[in-house]
Amino acid sequence: MDVKSYIRYKFLNSLFAGLSIGSVFSIYSPLQPSVFSIGGILLALGMLIVAKFYEKLMNVKLFFLISLFVEVVMLFVITAFLLKPFSYSTALFIYSGYQITFVFGSYLVRTETIILKKKKLLSILDVYKQSGYLLGLGVSFIFYKSLEYFFNITQNQQQVYYLHYLLIVLESLVIYFLVKAFRRF
Repeated sequence: MDVKSYIRYKFLNSLFAGLSIGSVFSIYSPLQPSVFSIGGILLALGMLIVAKFYEKLMNVKLFFLISLFVEVVMLFVITAFLLKPFSYSTALFIYSGYQITFVFGSYLVRTETIILKKKKLLSILDVYKQSGYLLGLGVSFIFYKSLEYFFNITQNQQQVYYLHYLLIVLESLVIYFLVKAFRRF
């Protein structure tokens, strides 16, 4: 594994999370609360199934493939939103996409810890991840305020839509650095 590329991948991945976190509240607005209950149940069941197979899944090659799968799902989610923003079906598709990626959340964190092994490296990685997340939150705030101030775009849905052009570029970089980090596989 190319550790520098992996750290860049995780930084950009966290930057993406910070940028996108506020947008989901606007996107999910057409969904009824019961959808979140069912989604939570399915998420917990999915995580249980994945946890049952940790022994077989926790290796570098599958870690890369599952990480890549998760990032490609996110790319599809962003693309779907740009093609058909703010409908009930899009909200449901995006919610489902996020839930699918969350199914592998615990697996990815635990396997990453096992693969990287060294405490100092894990510390550096977490510093980059938190820095990326904080930067993403700050950039999203500046982005939304810039749309208001410079372009007089004040509606939440329009702001979130334009943010997704930034997200699709960022997600492409996330996938690039993920592949670069594991290019031997």
